Amino acid sequence: MTSFITETFMLHNETAKSLYQNYAKDMPIYDYHCHLDPKQISDNRHFDNITELWLGGDHYKWRAMRAQGINEYYITGDAHPREKFRKWAQTLENAVANPLYHWSHLELAMYFNVHEVLNEANADRIYDEVNQYLKENHVTTQTLITQSNVRLICTTDNPTDDLAYHDEIKAQTKFKTTVLPAFRPDVAFKIGEKAFVTFIDTLSALTQPIRDVSTFIDALEQRIVYFHSKGGRLADHGLNTLEYQPYTEQEIQDIFKKSQVGEIVTSYENAQFQTFLLNELSKFYAEREWVMQIHFGAIRNNNSQGFEEIGPDAGFDSIRDQQNLAFNLNHLLNMMASEGHLPKTILYNLNPMFNDIIGSTIANFQNEPGIQSKIQHGAGWWFNDTKRGMLNQMTSLADQGLLMHFVGMLTDSRSFISYSRHDYFRRILCTFIGNLVEIGEIPNDPMLLKKLIENICYNNAYYYFKLI
Repeated sequence: MTSFITETFMLHNETAKSLYQNYAKDMPIYDYHCHLDPKQISDNRHFDNITELWLGGDHYKWRAMRAQGINEYYITGDAHPREKFRKWAQTLENAVANPLYHWSHLELAMYFNVHEVLNEANADRIYDEVNQYLKENHVTTQTLITQSNVRLICTTDNPTDDLAYHDEIKAQTKFKTTVLPAFRPDVAFKIGEKAFVTFIDTLSALTQPIRDVSTFIDALEQRIVYFHSKGGRLADHGLNTLEYQPYTEQEIQDIFKKSQVGEIVTSYENAQFQTFLLNELSKFYAEREWVMQIHFGAIRNNNSQGFEEIGPDAGFDSIRDQQNLAFNLNHLLNMMASEGHLPKTILYNLNPMFNDIIGSTIANFQNEPGIQSKIQHGAGWWFNDTKRGMLNQMTSLADQGLLMHFVGMLTDSRSFISYSRHDYFRRILCTFIGNLVEIGEIPNDPMLLKKLIENICYNNAYYYFKLI
């Protein structure tokens, strides 16, 4: 069966088709947040088969395969790559109306010139065809990035990473995409957990003996300085919930000491420590003109058996709810703003019911002359990088702020062929704007529309981050 992925895929009116073809389609990609492995980029890894490239580490697909009733042996187990591919094809055939159905066929068309619908009947033939394509064209991490027209990539890096692979990438002059590290100190917020104690030991070995909160913060700043020296200008924080609780210096010292001797840290104390640490880190970010990103709203590893057998990031996470978000977020940003160190900030909420809370909150803190939309409502991510999720986020942003300044899509993926999601986003964006034009809610002004589409696709990110 011929694929439904055509030039007009998801472009539902004539204006959308024109916007996509004239402005969106060929814009480069500015991937300011992803989870690509810098070692694989540096090594310019070649992929031997489509299963390795397509299914390895992709918990989106794993969740769908489990819903299909596929045995874990064919998902994360030791089954032959061909057998895994067959099971994925069987699953995909049943995934109509799921974004995976769209993404997968976009990837087949864009990267492997396969223009037919994948199903159980043709799985073996397409498996062989794509593997032959991988071999004959020597498809590697770098060729995929170059083919996708990616100008910049910001990876996600632990504060204690040595960033040697970033140095190696920078030295490879034939590879033109800029690859920079981004500071991701999630483990620094795990106060009261064993992982926090281990992190302190590792951080101490890299920087200085950590005896108390003061030396802990000094050590984190040393690592920020190190990241800065390697070109890093972004930080990202993956938090379960966004908290705000007032604290005193003595209370934070006591909480830190409790964690070091294995005493229980209460949820209230955890909230105090998160507030303190975000506030302290924001000072370093603002001083160096970094962008602070905060992703929040996941509840992780909910299937204990699955977590024990497979580990984290295996598809057992979901959307979290939260009380008092509006209060916490407004007070947290106000603390940073009133103390004069609120950096450029992007907020990503996983729970879409909070879109308008985010939109109305960030409008309170845009009052810095010369910076357009300093505080951003980030693109729909994870469970929201779907048609419905993207439209909800953009509609809320347009309602509450200035859509013209939106920094647009990010990949947020470990897959080297997930850049097709930028094309997916652009098609949805063009139909969204095209609809508004055709019902008369936006003027049909080519200059205005060109500026709007090109800004969101690339230009806004380019000028907001100022990394290349």
